[in-house]
Amino acid sequence: MKRSEILEQIQKNVELLSAFDSPDYQYISLHQKPSPSVLALQEVMRLLRKVIFPGFFGTEQEAQSDSIQYYTGVYLEKIYDLLQEQISNGLCFEIENCCDSKGKAAEIALAFINQIPHIKHLLSTDVKAMMDGDPAAKSLSEVIFCYPSPKAMLYQRVAHELYKLEVPVLPRIITEIAHSETGIDIHPGAQIGEYFSMDHGTGIVIGKTAIIGNHVRLYQGVTLGAKNFSYDEEGLPIDIPRHPVIEDHVTIYSNTSVLGRITVGEGSIIGGNIWLTHDVPPFSKILQGRTVQDQ
Repeated sequence: MKRSEILEQIQKNVELLSAFDSPDYQYISLHQKPSPSVLALQEVMRLLRKVIFPGFFGTEQEAQSDSIQYYTGVYLEKIYDLLQEQISNGLCFEIENCCDSKGKAAEIALAFINQIPHIKHLLSTDVKAMMDGDPAAKSLSEVIFCYPSPKAMLYQRVAHELYKLEVPVLPRIITEIAHSETGIDIHPGAQIGEYFSMDHGTGIVIGKTAIIGNHVRLYQGVTLGAKNFSYDEEGLPIDIPRHPVIEDHVTIYSNTSVLGRITVGEGSIIGGNIWLTHDVPPFSKILQGRTVQDQ
């Protein structure tokens, strides 16, 4: 085939793919607004990881007592600058008039910076919970450096603070980065208390309106999901509370699905491979039934 013939075929497809008024592409709009940068947000998270876990993901010099404040200051300034721009892009992502986005983004970025010490506190409790609940963990340092749970929770807790500040798009991007890297899928809207741990973590899914108390432990494959949806007059799902409430000191073992706006009471233990759609009183044990065959 001649090059001219190839180019002719390419041009035909260019015309088809560029026809955004075509009914064939009615659900893909033409996006002509600033978009957040995944690469920039990855850099924000890389710097936040250095600030919150000093010395683990940078150089030894960064964690020295006579230099830690210098490096922390440098990184926080970089985080602020990067985040301000990305928040501005996020504010413009789905609205028509975003001329004042830069000023608003600056305020939000600074408000987020002021929440970083709180995020570090929460992550400190998460690391301790992981260490206390895993006999295979040899040190807190090993948990921080090697385990997926602290990384997933760093991303979720950062995303949750941005979510509370009503930043569009960015929180979801951040938690999806963590999902891709750890196999743990937690919506930024989920409310999670102190001393939260995920053993192994792979396949855990936590929905947007889930509420998790303190000292809660989940094993791999646990889903805190919705049982069903309510729809509006146009047939679109309504965003109402639809995920479980998990009270303090609850343990849920592997591959269990807890669905709907139910409450699992304080101190309860939910065994593995359970399908749970009803409230559980405090200090309960929900286990699989056993079938015992006659000998």
